[in-house]
Amino acid sequence: MSFLANLFQDPPPTHVFELSEKGLAFAEVAQPNLARFMPFDPGVLQVSPVQDNVQQPGVLQERIRGVVTPNGKRRAALILPDYCARVAVLDFDAFPEQHEERLALLRFRMKKSVPFDVDAAVVSYCIQPHKREPGDTKIEVLAAIIAAEIVARYEAPFRGLGVHPGFITTSSLAALNLFNPEDVTVLVKLSGQVLSLVVSQGSAIKLARCIELDSDSPEEIDSVLHPTVAYIEDELKTTPKRIWLCGFEAHAELAPRWQTEWKVSVDGLKSRFGVPGATNAGLLGYLESVAG
Repeated sequence: MSFLANLFQDPPPTHVFELSEKGLAFAEVAQPNLARFMPFDPGVLQVSPVQDNVQQPGVLQERIRGVVTPNGKRRAALILPDYCARVAVLDFDAFPEQHEERLALLRFRMKKSVPFDVDAAVVSYCIQPHKREPGDTKIEVLAAIIAAEIVARYEAPFRGLGVHPGFITTSSLAALNLFNPEDVTVLVKLSGQVLSLVVSQGSAIKLARCIELDSDSPEEIDSVLHPTVAYIEDELKTTPKRIWLCGFEAHAELAPRWQTEWKVSVDGLKSRFGVPGATNAGLLGYLESVAG
């Protein structure tokens, strides 16, 4: 499910970084087996969709300086935390041909569902493959939106060191490259108290949710996952065939319970280049998407 491999312009990134409140995961694209992680002290990053995430830009820049070579221009892919952006699947009866008209329509549709000013936001989208029944003219669009100021604050420490962020995505979207498309698959990623769910059917995303929980208790997680499975049954007229988990090391009891309850295969994400977790799944997914 290589959503990313054909989206960036030549020349491709030389480095990839994933940012989280816990720290900085990083790798050179040419050496994916050498991916590493550098922890942050509390308070360097505070992930939010509505306010500056980079609370200590000087500290972040010093961390970046410690892991990039000082000579030569470097191009980077940045993997941002899920919770600082919003991702949605939107249906249209007609979708304009002109790019600017498409952006205006997407901003209008997402205006009431995001907690920030859509007119001061960065919007990205792609038209998804959609298996149509006779007479069905629906167009499905996967859209992502993030406040422009938040993106700029993430980019600034990199640009200050001559590292050009030419490609930006979110952790869960990048992590989709860690498994092959199946009929209906659910990615469930837990990062602190933020739970991200992505429902895919083949190579198309059908639902994306990102919720800040009151706690990471099994009851809180169940309260989000149960309605998601109900959505699959009601809207997609099927049951999930597989659930992929990431960041659930402290909740090993959930996988066998869900497997029994929904008669679905439940597995942890895997990568050739390391063990995917809450702080590096997007980075490893990106590396999978560009590796030979």
